[in-house]
Amino acid sequence: MRYTHVLRRRWWAPIAMRKLSVVSSNIRYDEPDDDEFRWENRRDLLSRILLDADPDLVATQEGRRPQLRDIATRISSLVCVDAHRDWLDTLMYPCLFYNPTSLTLRESGDIWLSRSPDIAGSLSFGSMFPRLCTWARFDQGVLAINVHLDNSSSETRLQQSRVLVEQTKALKRANESVLLMGDFNESPQGPVRTLLDELLPELADPWHQLGQQEEASHHNFGEPIDYGSRIDWILVSNALKVESMFLDRAQSEHGIYPSDHYPLKAVFDIQSSD
Repeated sequence: MRYTHVLRRRWWAPIAMRKLSVVSSNIRYDEPDDDEFRWENRRDLLSRILLDADPDLVATQEGRRPQLRDIATRISSLVCVDAHRDWLDTLMYPCLFYNPTSLTLRESGDIWLSRSPDIAGSLSFGSMFPRLCTWARFDQGVLAINVHLDNSSSETRLQQSRVLVEQTKALKRANESVLLMGDFNESPQGPVRTLLDELLPELADPWHQLGQQEEASHHNFGEPIDYGSRIDWILVSNALKVESMFLDRAQSEHGIYPSDHYPLKAVFDIQSSD
């Protein structure tokens, strides 16, 4: 069965236009060999950066359970969406955190990007590690999906993306806005985005809507990576109107960076439909 947690309450009612503040950040797994950039030196700074935009929703990628529990205690004004999950301690998970004063969680689940998407830890398509997306449906008419694709093979990412598309179509309800974000491990000009354009044409890249030049979102703790463009994206339905979107580069403290990815921050106007 699908790993799904359902909160029993009435389906969402229309709300007035308001702002939705979103942060997506690969937090870098806890690697003791990172020396001065090891987790215990980064976690407080990362927590402040995640919270400084007063977010309604935070999507993280790459943490294992102890690391995610650690960050959850440091951003305690937000709630981790994990009631649906049976954790496998060796694996890294994308996670969603939401502000309960502005969003009301209805249901949530994990989808493993494999030939067996309902089986936790399932591995397919030559992926280096089991990969998954996590999703949450909010009473405000938003379906948030946070994904982390394979880091080594373009073909593997394409196959994982086909599972992602199939499952997204199955999850989405009428008059519901989709917010798809995460670490896609390739440029928005790559094959994965071409596939998503073809199969989920209703999702747009707000970065391009704003006419912004590409920037590299992955770095080696401050040393530029020659990818030349984002591998971290946020894609949205048309009902989510972008107000701002940027990579938060102003984040080092005494030479320490919170991660080897720049957090992607965005603000949207959102209107729920009748």
